[in-house]
Amino acid sequence: MNIAIIGTGYVGLVSGTCFAETGNNVVCIDINEEKINQLRRGETPIYEPGLDVLLERNIKEQRITFTTSLADGIKDAQIIFLALPTPPGKDGAADLQYVLGVANDLSKIITSYKVIVNKSTVPVGTAEKTTAVMLENLDPALFDVVSNPEFLREGVAVEDFLKPDRVVIGTTSDKARKLMDELYQPFVRQGNPIYYMDERSSEMTKYAANSYLAMRISFMNEMANLCELAGANVDWVRMGMGSDGRIGKRFLFPGVGYGGSCFPKDVQALARTANEYDYDFQIVKSVMEVNDRQKLILGNKILKHYGGDIKGKTFAIWGLAFKPETDDIREAPALYLIDTLLQHGAIVNAFDPEAMPNVKAIYGDKVNFVANQYEAIQAADALVIVTEWSEFRNPDFQKIKASLSAPIIFDGRNVYSLEKMQELGFQYQSMGRSKIN
Repeated sequence: MNIAIIGTGYVGLVSGTCFAETGNNVVCIDINEEKINQLRRGETPIYEPGLDVLLERNIKEQRITFTTSLADGIKDAQIIFLALPTPPGKDGAADLQYVLGVANDLSKIITSYKVIVNKSTVPVGTAEKTTAVMLENLDPALFDVVSNPEFLREGVAVEDFLKPDRVVIGTTSDKARKLMDELYQPFVRQGNPIYYMDERSSEMTKYAANSYLAMRISFMNEMANLCELAGANVDWVRMGMGSDGRIGKRFLFPGVGYGGSCFPKDVQALARTANEYDYDFQIVKSVMEVNDRQKLILGNKILKHYGGDIKGKTFAIWGLAFKPETDDIREAPALYLIDTLLQHGAIVNAFDPEAMPNVKAIYGDKVNFVANQYEAIQAADALVIVTEWSEFRNPDFQKIKASLSAPIIFDGRNVYSLEKMQELGFQYQSMGRSKIN
């Protein structure tokens, strides 16, 4: 099939590359000429494991090409995906200017039937708004608008796309459904379902899924905070809960709050949607409040440990991305920690395997960015773990102890066991577990 992808951000590039991998002819379109030239050279502007290999292969096989021309890019396409940014506005509502703007542009150049697919996360009713914009210039027989939300996890997005748990497609058009079914059949050969529903239900499904997962994270963060006060161990509580088949084990790990491109924006947008219908969605509001508070908890632990005075002290931060296997720092808890430390006059040495260039663009020389995790701890007063990259799980503890001015670790992700830290003689503070002095 001939596919056009408008927007080469995270969703657009992963989608386009994976569609090409299954034999489709894909044209990716973006107004950023520098990015398009970069992609033509086979260079990925984002870090996502496995994506570079697929991109290089499909460029070589000429199944994926890149252009800045909207007209040229969509000319032969049967299906056009809109993978455009929908940033939250000041009121929390998703900004649809890019989606509706491109829809208006498409309405002026489409000359044969095409399926227009909203792949971006968009509010309920966006398919109808997109349709209305296109109808201003285009015969209704020449297009259908479909909702097809993505459920990609950064760090494993390629695997998620190629082997999805499910595919959700919102359309009331039999013609569009037939084309979408043909496109997605190669991805569900193992029997995972394609769910067809109306457009509004499809749009709501994405917000509902992400908000529910965010709620699980916030619930466990609250449980971890309570466990510390009550003298319980959240690790045991988590295992006891997760073994219940009605609950399951995933998204029950406490930490320093969720971040990234999806959860913060989607929870906020769902709350905004509820407000539009005069519904007081109290659980969603609480999820946001808990997460805002949780992002500050690690900085507060550090301040409490030092009696509120950390001026001139040096802290080594391991992990800056909002999660491992990505360079995404949007709403990353590490940024909140850095702000707290700098505001109180501390010195910050930071290391992350992938995200340092993005963080450096924000802080410049206010933060010392180092070449590796061990350089960060040289003469530091304490080590702070914010992102649980695999390489941090089994470090040289003797080297850590020798490098730090005092054997102190603040662990925001519960990477290490209490028993091991006690055995090694560290002062160790984690989330929802006993403090080792």
